[in-house]
Amino acid sequence: MKKTTRSLLHLLLGVLSCVLVVCWSTLPAISKDVVVPVLTGTSHSEQTTQLESILAGGMSGKSMKRYSVNLSNSGVVPNAPSTSAMGMAEATLMGNRLMVKGRFSGLSSALRDYTTDPTNPPNPKITSAVHIHRGEATENGPFQFALNVMMSEKGMSGQFNGEYTLSSEQLQALMAGNLYIDLHTKQNRAGELRGYFRPA
Repeated sequence: MKKTTRSLLHLLLGVLSCVLVVCWSTLPAISKDVVVPVLTGTSHSEQTTQLESILAGGMSGKSMKRYSVNLSNSGVVPNAPSTSAMGMAEATLMGNRLMVKGRFSGLSSALRDYTTDPTNPPNPKITSAVHIHRGEATENGPFQFALNVMMSEKGMSGQFNGEYTLSSEQLQALMAGNLYIDLHTKQNRAGELRGYFRPA
């Protein structure tokens, strides 16, 4: 019985090792420089510990960086609007892929509707009132991405998210602290909230 259990355990560990290698080779987020060692532990607990450390090392390697964004009215250019709104976001960069999610509340008015109140000249890529821009803190930089927005029932708070592939220029701006999120409302068309991506 013990021999059968041991054989099944070795078979299971072999299958897990194969799955790990296949996942590792297909995930772009894990660096191709990572070497997957052979599981050499003599006991089940040692082999499990090795497997866990391999998985943890692959997912928390140098290719993954975390950022946070504090959204407030104080950063809005050229003038900070009067509002009690606030928001925050967090982001993960894996390679050149940026995943963003956040929330906001206490808006002064409904979000700006770019279908009825477009930019001049109109930009068809602006599909929501929450955007990512590139630029210094003293300027309104060029639009980069529109975030997906989900509003609450009352329309004065909500959540946003998005996943984007960054160009080398956008990556450089992120590393230099020059990528920011801004949120536009009907009352504050130029922006009600703004905040920069900072290392978490």
